[in-house]
Amino acid sequence: MTVLVVTGTSTDVGKTVATAAFAATAMTLGASVAVAKPAQTGVSAGEPADLAEISRLAGVTHTAESARFPDPLAPDVAARLQAMPPLELDTVLADVRALDADLVLVEGAGGLLVRLGAGKFTLLDVAHSLGAPVIVVCGAELGTLNHTALTTSALAAAGVFCAGLIVGSWPAVPGLAARTNLEELPDVAGAAILGRIPEGVGQLERLDFAAAAPAWFDVHALADLLSW
Repeated sequence: MTVLVVTGTSTDVGKTVATAAFAATAMTLGASVAVAKPAQTGVSAGEPADLAEISRLAGVTHTAESARFPDPLAPDVAARLQAMPPLELDTVLADVRALDADLVLVEGAGGLLVRLGAGKFTLLDVAHSLGAPVIVVCGAELGTLNHTALTTSALAAAGVFCAGLIVGSWPAVPGLAARTNLEELPDVAGAAILGRIPEGVGQLERLDFAAAAPAWFDVHALADLLSW
């Protein structure tokens, strides 16, 4: 089983759609895929959330959500405000390890260092504990070079391997900043760009999404990750 952790340079950079696209592409390569979400916030019990969206787009049916909090905040803050038990790192690790698939994707909440629960643990701690490489979903706009470099620097400092970058929403008509950032991102991050997800593809139906997804990636690099 290969475990890959998916984080973002911040919130709203396209982690969920990128995770779905990665999953759909891996399945076209013959891999079975499961997805874990350690903490989901901003959604009440029984409402569809990120895992439901990944299932809708990619057809992934084997998923695990470790904790859910109704307020749209960092998970540890959301738990505290509702007087709910904080998420435990051991719970996350057990939920990920219980998934049975060729590839398990672990999608974070917000950015790499967002506090997820008890003891102020973060997605970086999850990746380190699992010995899992991390894929960083980043933006294309101004500011992405700094945000991406900060994220990959934190990974490197912790001894966690960055498996590559995914541009979470590539504009239909990229401007000067997006075009130059695409050239600069690998250098500032010290990691290759694995793919670019076109803006708006989260609105596609499953069959269209799954059929289109492989064209958004360097499939050879993705195939290499599946054997990690």
